[in-house]
Amino acid sequence: MFNKIDVENWPRREVFYYFSKMAPTGYSLTVELDIAEVLKTVKECNMKFFPAYLWLVTRNLNKFPEFRCTVKENVLGYYDTLTPMYATWHDDTKTFSFAWTEFKEDFKEFHKDYLHSQAEYGTNHGFLARPGVPPENAYTVSSVPWVEFKHFAVHSYDNKPYYFPSIEAGKFRRESERVIMPLSITCHHATTDGWHVSQFLEALKEDIANFAELIT
Repeated sequence: MFNKIDVENWPRREVFYYFSKMAPTGYSLTVELDIAEVLKTVKECNMKFFPAYLWLVTRNLNKFPEFRCTVKENVLGYYDTLTPMYATWHDDTKTFSFAWTEFKEDFKEFHKDYLHSQAEYGTNHGFLARPGVPPENAYTVSSVPWVEFKHFAVHSYDNKPYYFPSIEAGKFRRESERVIMPLSITCHHATTDGWHVSQFLEALKEDIANFAELIT
């Protein structure tokens, strides 16, 4: 569901105007996350890590309306939830296609839907692997598993306002009992400040640490 924002009475009204009209501004930051607990749990449950990553990120973005803001028919508002749209790699052509899986609070249901989507559309080439148009609440979340990066940024505001965040993970590295994954988040400053990112990251870290309990 799309919820209209009463811009005139919105606490971010002036900030939004400045960073969307006067000086369109985005920012990115990269953090390192210990995902050892998630990897251990998905292995024990005979599940895949990538849908767990998609689910964890989307679940925590959905806790904050600032990450769900967009413009629909020239009206600023926010969706109740976001849908992860992610890249599917084609090793034969060294290209990728986008697909998406509707978010569900139940991880096992989301995991099942992801596997079904990959089985149905995963080998389709072209920009979109899945037929149809991505849902209006779809945001980009993906991975560059070949590169262990310290920083990653994506900014593209030339064509139309885009206020959803973009999330990118990188190659893991092992440090004793820890498994470190770089995670980059790119946001539009009109809707999202550093404080919102900090709250998202703290919530994400907590869910990562408690992943086994969350999915049982």
